[in-house]
Amino acid sequence: MATKDNIIFALDADSLAKATPYIEALAPYVGMFKVGLELLTAQGAPAVIHHIHRLGGQVFFDGKFDDIPNTVGAASRVVSGMGVKMFNVHASSGMDSIKAAAENKGKSQLLVVTVLTSTSDEESKRIFGAEPHDKVIQFAHDAKAAGADGIICSPQELELLTQIPDLKDLLKVTPGIRPEWAEANDQKRILTPSQAMKMGATHLVIGRPISNPPRGIGSPIDAAKKILEEILNC
Repeated sequence: MATKDNIIFALDADSLAKATPYIEALAPYVGMFKVGLELLTAQGAPAVIHHIHRLGGQVFFDGKFDDIPNTVGAASRVVSGMGVKMFNVHASSGMDSIKAAAENKGKSQLLVVTVLTSTSDEESKRIFGAEPHDKVIQFAHDAKAAGADGIICSPQELELLTQIPDLKDLLKVTPGIRPEWAEANDQKRILTPSQAMKMGATHLVIGRPISNPPRGIGSPIDAAKKILEEILNC
């Protein structure tokens, strides 16, 4: 059954001062706060993680590690030691780097980034030599073989992933979630929260629809409640 734990709020801010009102307001309504490169670069990982924990939130550390195995393993050991709930590594860093992250993930959950939701079919073919759904399936198999807990993928790959028995138990974390009342912005491959959950998503990453909802929806709290109600009823 869906709960607030299925919702990850993308905490896109360049300072803790700007992030704090969202953490305080949304902690009762979302399962985790995704902290990405902007906030981590501006404030530093230890300060950000400690601050969110102090305010009662869980952390998805969206550092997207993409480096040689030794570096990825060392970084994974450090971030898992900070008590984050989730962190991630790019599939394109290779199997050895994913394995190094898995060996050092501690009690944290390791996710593997497959194909970014901002990547079009044409761009995916240019970068990877294949369309997104083919690369996502390949990267998902790599993630499981390397010992990761789950993957990050477009919601449009969910249905296909759930049809593959070997991949059924992987966590499936999906950005590119846009309620019907929200704008698509720069996401190319999107679904609504209820559609994504029905297709097998375990976690929904949602940012601007909550942080900057249309005027008719109300506040970020109102938006989060509306999304939670949607997935509870799907």
